[in-house]
Amino acid sequence: MHYYLTNIGKVRMHNEDAGGIFQNEALQYLTVVADGMGGHKAGDVASQLVVEWMENEWKSTKESLDRQGAATWLTEVITKANQHVYQKSIDNEALLGMGTTVVAVIYGEDFISVANIGDSRCYLLHNGTISQITEDHSLVNELVRSGQISKEDADFHPRKNVLTKALGTEAILQPDIFEASWKQDDQLLLCTDGLTNKLSDEELSRFLTDDKSNKEKAEMLIDTANERGGEDNITLVISSYETNKEGDTSC
Repeated sequence: MHYYLTNIGKVRMHNEDAGGIFQNEALQYLTVVADGMGGHKAGDVASQLVVEWMENEWKSTKESLDRQGAATWLTEVITKANQHVYQKSIDNEALLGMGTTVVAVIYGEDFISVANIGDSRCYLLHNGTISQITEDHSLVNELVRSGQISKEDADFHPRKNVLTKALGTEAILQPDIFEASWKQDDQLLLCTDGLTNKLSDEELSRFLTDDKSNKEKAEMLIDTANERGGEDNITLVISSYETNKEGDTSC
């Protein structure tokens, strides 16, 4: 089962996030979350463009993809989506400088293939333990990786929202690709930083392990982020393993 939910938050005038749950002709699922770059022109346009591009490409995919096919599809489609968004920004002065994060997942029988650009994240909950699959393309994450600051310091760094990589800002850009096992009772969370800036990984784990529906979990997560300020848009997808047997695209 998949559940997608987006919320404008408590402060922003516009929702620059986008996302969705999509099936191809082989009834295989793709989920996507994108966060238009705040403070830039037309961030909402950029996020919507990449989601629509991926939706259209996915719905025309006739075969169920294996591990290699999923990784190849994500790389090729997101690379082309980047070129599409970049060209739009060049052609229209009002859109110049727009960009977006993107995190996307293709679900196989026993695997997930994950792609990301930017700092929207994918988490896997397996046997009650949560782990972040994606790597943030952000200044603070580079500082953490190089040992200049701790992960705890990163949460309060004044430049924590500075991205080192965003879709649509360069002519040629490829996503990072990750693969993980996908087993009974596993759960997956895709989300924008409007959520992760307000809840710790431990808190995310507690919500996901609660004995509630994915819809209820999504609503509780967004409510908590808003209770803590809601300064940003908040968007997420929660997936559970049963989706390969019974699809639910309710939003």
